[in-house]
Amino acid sequence: MALTLDDLPDLAGIPEVSAATGIPVATLRWYRATDQGPRSVKVGRHVRYRKGDVLKWVEAQESASARGGIR
Repeated sequence: MALTLDDLPDLAGIPEVSAATGIPVATLRWYRATDQGPRSVKVGRHVRYRKGDVLKWVEAQESASARGGIR
């Protein structure tokens, strides 16, 4: 079963965010390095994303790239 955004744990690692969003792990790492992706934190040696931050970032991407429809 595929992981969805609703299934993300409150504090998710890069593989979980990748599975839920369909964004490759390498792209998420590049986004983090260039301050383009969802807000992330280091917990010890591990990068983690808060579920709320991922959802906000996805919504911002939708708003910025949406085309068509009635506004």
